[in-house]
Amino acid sequence: MYGHVDRLAGAFVDQAAMRDREFEARVAESSTLAVRVAYAVLRHRQDAEDVAQDAFARAYRRFGQLRDRERFRAWLVRMTWRLAIDRQRSDRRRAAREAVRADAIARPTVADEMESRERADRLWRAIDALPDKLRVVIVLANIEEHDIGEVARLLTLPPGTVKSRLFLARRRLKELLQ
Repeated sequence: MYGHVDRLAGAFVDQAAMRDREFEARVAESSTLAVRVAYAVLRHRQDAEDVAQDAFARAYRRFGQLRDRERFRAWLVRMTWRLAIDRQRSDRRRAAREAVRADAIARPTVADEMESRERADRLWRAIDALPDKLRVVIVLANIEEHDIGEVARLLTLPPGTVKSRLFLARRRLKELLQ
């Protein structure tokens, strides 16, 4: 009776060892890929290495659940990408919380607020002084924060035209504000 259990345990250990060796081989060929994917999102080497390490740990725990082992690299890339995005969001939330705390400590004075309002009024007067075709581009791109492609689609213009009008609008604003 115990011999049967020993054989089953031995087979299980052999399968686990084979799975570990296969995982190690796949990680060896994908390790730099995971770091590069994380770095593409985070733009900080140490954070990218941390995220890649987390991805490897998760991949190891879930490797037995992976049906198509040939898709390991794609699976690891998706996992790393998601973890990097999560880290980025977490960092942004933390930075926002810290900024709120800092704002609570350093409240602007009435003079600072008035100066800021005056600058904003002056800027809007300069924007209003622009020709319509330049004003709409500067408002959509810089105030509404649309990218060049979105502005081009909204105005049914080629992206090159949007870029040149944006350049002209900024140059004109600089002249008007000096």
